[in-house]
Amino acid sequence: MITTYKYGEVENSQVFSRASDSFNVEDIVTNIISNVRARGDEAILEYCEKFDKAKLTALEVTDEEIAEAFELTGNELVEIMQEAAANIREFHEKQVKSSFIISEREGVIMGQKVTAVEKAGIYVPGGTAAYPSSVLMNAIPAKIAGVGEIIMVTPPSASGKVNPDILTAAKIAGVDRIFKIGGAQAIAALAYGTESVPKVDKITGPGNAFVAEAKRQVFGMVSIDMIAGPSEILVVADKTCSAEVVAADMLSQAEHDKNASAVLVTDSEELAKAVSLELERQIDLLPRKEIARTSIDNNGKIIIAENLNQAIDIANEIAPEHLEICVDNPFEYLDKIKHAGSIFMGKNCPEALGDYFAGPNHVLPTSGTARFSSPLSVDDFVKKTQFTYFTEDALKKVGNKVATFAEREGLSAHARSATVRLK
Repeated sequence: MITTYKYGEVENSQVFSRASDSFNVEDIVTNIISNVRARGDEAILEYCEKFDKAKLTALEVTDEEIAEAFELTGNELVEIMQEAAANIREFHEKQVKSSFIISEREGVIMGQKVTAVEKAGIYVPGGTAAYPSSVLMNAIPAKIAGVGEIIMVTPPSASGKVNPDILTAAKIAGVDRIFKIGGAQAIAALAYGTESVPKVDKITGPGNAFVAEAKRQVFGMVSIDMIAGPSEILVVADKTCSAEVVAADMLSQAEHDKNASAVLVTDSEELAKAVSLELERQIDLLPRKEIARTSIDNNGKIIIAENLNQAIDIANEIAPEHLEICVDNPFEYLDKIKHAGSIFMGKNCPEALGDYFAGPNHVLPTSGTARFSSPLSVDDFVKKTQFTYFTEDALKKVGNKVATFAEREGLSAHARSATVRLK
């Protein structure tokens, strides 16, 4: 049963807090990374057999396997993926940044050059559920950014096959190479390279606790998108909302995993009670009801606010991954929302639209990190380089000023590097 609070009875900043794992993920991941660095493909193949029960002789997915995947996926889902991909491209193309040059000052040229990373690695889960939508959301922004080569890793089944829907999505999204590797060992392979797997510059994509820890440990050797926690949804709703709809939206995240969090903030006690009952009814209808039940019982909350403005304040303090504003006039509140990964406006915009089809990215900051970080975007796959050019006359005008500044900081060699040119 979900727990209901009145405003002030629960610490908002702790709504999405997590219990730590009972096993030492950090040490396990450290050993896996070390082994992959030392032994490359040999270690990867051993981990595939140990964790995925797959005895592989080669790690890379073949063109024949991709062609077979399209047949197994079927025309209906292929067409849906293609339409979703078009929506995702249209949205992310608006994010492209241009290089610029400033040359208004005589003898001075400055600018910024935007360059895509050369190789990007994408991790796609393949455990309790396979997510081809994650392929589209990670690969398409990378492709738009101009990444030279996109490498995807995803765990195989015991038969040595990769989920066909994932392979189909990869082809649609423009992934260049695909490897049958999962877990921390896949992150290590991308970060350091092996005989088969190229070393990449950036790693993105969601995963379990081992994948998240591996990304944390290799950060610095490569860039990463974020260290994402379990999925979250916060629904702000008033008394005019359907309890059935609100409960369905909360369960759309609760079914992800047992650590996922679903929260309702409402100014209506009547709606709070109705949603609580609806959750109990709908959980029993779900194929993943055991997961949803644990999520709702352990992490689900209903918070009763005094009014909708206070509800928005609570949402801002929590900074959820997904925020639904289920009211008739959602744009009245849009400017008041400061912290959220992705906002779903109105009563006809379930979070699932964002997961699969609408176009905005579904790789989002979790655990309150929406206070200072952003959804995955084209920006994640580019880097910016500055450049500066001064003529001799231009330097003479400012060289002594540079030297004075440097001397004040006690860096006389800096100062001399300017003044030596002024003779």
